[in-house]
Amino acid sequence: MSNARPIPAEICDRLKLMETALLDPAVRRDRGQVAALLAEDFVEFGSSGKVWTRDQILDLLATENYQPPMVEDLQCHLLAEDVALVTYRTVGIDAKTGQSACVLRSSLWTRVTAEWRVRFHQGTRAL
Repeated sequence: MSNARPIPAEICDRLKLMETALLDPAVRRDRGQVAALLAEDFVEFGSSGKVWTRDQILDLLATENYQPPMVEDLQCHLLAEDVALVTYRTVGIDAKTGQSACVLRSSLWTRVTAEWRVRFHQGTRAL
């Protein structure tokens, strides 16, 4: 990330808090809390290869049975004044296979009217 600018600690702390909130089962089940964190044009490329829209994610998270993974190496990078990239790795148990699963994750956050919202998220299974 050589082109990324240093990110003020308070912005990074805020983004880390919001990103990890999206992994909290209580937050995930609360449509209002999740909606407040997702931009209107949010899109996710899931680790399964499926592309999810904001409405699909809101519907899915409200009803899922979810075991939160461990978060490792969470980093924030300021790409522009109001654009940040958050990257990290999650390690958990795949609900379908029961096997340990490691996923590389990235989220693009934008600040609009002083509030940060995630616009794009991608999960890629790590080998």
